[in-house]
Amino acid sequence: MPTTRTTTTTRSTDTTTRSTTVTGVTSRPGTVLRRAAAVAALAAAGVLAAAGAASAHVTVHPESYTQGATDGVLTFRVPNEDDAVTTTEVQVFLPTDHPLLGVLVSPRDGWTASVKNTRLKTPVKTDDGTITDAVSEITWTGGKIAAGQFEDFDVAFGQLPDDVGRLTFKTLQTYSDGKTVRWIEEAAPGADEPENPAPVLELTAKGADRAAQDGAGAAAPSASAKSSASAAASASASGDDSTARGLGAAGLAVGVLGLAAAVFAVVRGRSAGSRPE
Repeated sequence: MPTTRTTTTTRSTDTTTRSTTVTGVTSRPGTVLRRAAAVAALAAAGVLAAAGAASAHVTVHPESYTQGATDGVLTFRVPNEDDAVTTTEVQVFLPTDHPLLGVLVSPRDGWTASVKNTRLKTPVKTDDGTITDAVSEITWTGGKIAAGQFEDFDVAFGQLPDDVGRLTFKTLQTYSDGKTVRWIEEAAPGADEPENPAPVLELTAKGADRAAQDGAGAAAPSASAKSSASAAASASASGDDSTARGLGAAGLAVGVLGLAAAVFAVVRGRSAGSRPE
């Protein structure tokens, strides 16, 4: 669109004053920079928010224990991902092929826990006798988890299995509108994290854990143990971080484009201001 330029000149004995009025929208260089920076900041904030939402799923803490560990606590963290409704029920399924022994549920204000036992296909022999049944389900009801909040549910155990490298706890999360999110998917080794991953507890070998605690003076774990632990950690990290890295790269690209637009606008504004009348 052509620009209409009006020039008014006022002369006096010592000075010459020239004022220029441009019809249309005029932006100062500083204003352009501030606007471009604001756009880039909003874009980056959107990317970070998306990354946060992508990682807000049910998890178990700590993320690892030693095989055969005794007298510990697992915490299941349940965030509410829906902005319109609340979480009203959480159901966690404990594995029975490699059972947790001596499970006890810690009371949680506002929630009622229901525990279901299952007879084991293969009884477990312990120093205190043979265990023929174990807890297979824990359901919490009666409470509410509001949008943008989470709840921690604590479960104590007497002993973890010593013949497996990880435990998967499939979980169902039910909302006040009746919708149920099934956190039951398991990631294949080396694959990206699935959309609804189940909480996973890694179980490390006793020798590797003892060497890490004792330091250099203790016997180091074998090369194969190191390799297995490294592969498991890499697979887990790959699933958790792939989405965040992709979103972060997109945010950086948007920021660069915003900055380039700002520089172009400043240069163009200066060129227009220095053009001879």
